[in-house]
Amino acid sequence: MTSKPKQQTGVEDKYAHIKPLPDPPKRPDAMRQFLPNSRTVLTLRYFFRDRQDILINGQGYLCHDTRDRSNWTVPDCVIAFGVDPLAIELRNGYVISEVGKQPDFVLEVASESTRRRDIEAKRKIYEDRGIAEYWRHDTTKGELYGAALAGDRLVDGVYQPVEINTDPDGTIWGHSPILGVDLVWHAEKLRVFDPMSGEYVPDPDEAFERARTAEAEVARLQEELRRLREE
Repeated sequence: MTSKPKQQTGVEDKYAHIKPLPDPPKRPDAMRQFLPNSRTVLTLRYFFRDRQDILINGQGYLCHDTRDRSNWTVPDCVIAFGVDPLAIELRNGYVISEVGKQPDFVLEVASESTRRRDIEAKRKIYEDRGIAEYWRHDTTKGELYGAALAGDRLVDGVYQPVEINTDPDGTIWGHSPILGVDLVWHAEKLRVFDPMSGEYVPDPDEAFERARTAEAEVARLQEELRRLREE
């Protein structure tokens, strides 16, 4: 007798219907974007770490539906609030008609192969899709995009430039209302500044160092407690 296949239950059953989209083709200069983009994605994930309904990801397709490939884009960072992030990650892309809403925020990191499309075509695509904010970050401090940092905010269906400030020390920054943070070009990196705390959000290296310091402090306190008990 042939045994019946086991039925999927719980989480497996909920996501069993999802078929992943193909991986986008790799660009020859993709590594130039990978490290700065990964740093930004991980920093923002740390900032929103207490929420479970946020997608913060990138390097997958973004499209309205899967039938028309003419306007498929591959943003470096996509953020959407009030969504099921696991379902989107399993789909290996953001399909607006399936998710039920457009992303709230898109960031592109400059590269030689994408700079013109990022500034012109993608800006129009994201505007038409109703994405609240579209930001661009140039690791060359403007050689590719013409500016180290630029952003657009949707106002009455039309993108309006976000005010970008330059401090006396050369720090370049603008405020993202949708994220509630300042995006800052500082010390050759894109940083995330939390106006509420008045501090930079730890990047991956800083978060790791904080965790290591905390572990060392816990170990010290445990050793001190053990010593006191033995006295």
